[in-house]
Amino acid sequence: MAGTNGKQKTARDMVLSLGVIVLVGLVMWLFIPHDEGEPDLKRVDYRVELLTARRAASYPIAAPEGLSQDWKPTSVRFRGDEFDAWHLGFRAPDGEYVAVEQSAQKPSTFIEEASQGGQRTDATQEIAGRTWTRCEGGRYDALVLEEKGATTVVAGTGSYEQLATMAAALRTD
Repeated sequence: MAGTNGKQKTARDMVLSLGVIVLVGLVMWLFIPHDEGEPDLKRVDYRVELLTARRAASYPIAAPEGLSQDWKPTSVRFRGDEFDAWHLGFRAPDGEYVAVEQSAQKPSTFIEEASQGGQRTDATQEIAGRTWTRCEGGRYDALVLEEKGATTVVAGTGSYEQLATMAAALRTD
């Protein structure tokens, strides 16, 4: 039975090795910092893209003016080859997402895309002298303004109050 003792040592050595590996892994996990909060989104400067879009688009491009520094611009995009599509995304002061979307695309198609499946409701809201229509039911709630040549959608995970704050801040000059 000389072979049995060797097999027992091999099994014991494997268990001890596994224990050491688990212990080292636990120590590493304890001493490596964990960031469990939300990632810090980088603030983007959208001035150059805004000027470019305003020169190239077939309609007046809107961007907010006068929002507090707590509104953090996080994404910007102008696609002249896709119905002059303008996108400007923000992180609202409470961490919610609010975006300005504009396009010369057919309104029904564009609204569905911008709100990610939202449907127009009969509810309207007067904001800065304009009548905006509410959309809901998609991934985002939205406020929609249809004007000659372009549709503006303010959409996001934020409340209608936040969407209205963004809509009221929009300027085209």
